Amino acid sequence: MDQIDIVAWIILPLLIFTARICDVSLGTIRVIFVARGYRYLAPILGFFEISIWLLAIGQIMRDLDNIVTYFAYAGGFATGTFVGMWLEDKLSIGTVMIRMVTTQDATELIHLLKAEHIGLTTINAMGGMGPVQIILTIVHRTSVPHVVALVKQFDPHAFYTIEDVRFAAEGIFPGRGEGYVQRYFRPLFTFRKGK
Repeated sequence: MDQIDIVAWIILPLLIFTARICDVSLGTIRVIFVARGYRYLAPILGFFEISIWLLAIGQIMRDLDNIVTYFAYAGGFATGTFVGMWLEDKLSIGTVMIRMVTTQDATELIHLLKAEHIGLTTINAMGGMGPVQIILTIVHRTSVPHVVALVKQFDPHAFYTIEDVRFAAEGIFPGRGEGYVQRYFRPLFTFRKGK
């Protein structure tokens, strides 16, 4: 195999594969930033996302007969989707509402949450199997594993849901844990819609 074949059949597909991982991952994060209201950071990511995509698609268009580049393009897209979801989980951007429903007396759980300085609201309700207590709390995404651990410690069979919250104010929030990106790009995360 000569040098031209190595470039066309190995190096170029690897570069396309890597470019697709980068641009799809950036696209996933950009969509999350748009949904969270980071109006200055999302366009910056969009610029880099489309620039990388144009480079990748341009290389494919230069040699339409090279089927290996098609597989590299598709494989990069699939891998980039996975990497983007992994990054989103690591970034832990924003706040969530945790809704807990238990058939037990929730006094102990309420004390556990309050001891952690987690604001909450309780509601007495009627469930399908009888009376229940509903506890609502809004926490930073980085705090979710800790709150879920407290719920499971109190009632391993408690029903709970976790939902994204776009904006919350005037509540009691525990100390904000930071994800990797927030730590290094803190000024960009302050420019949110409505702030």
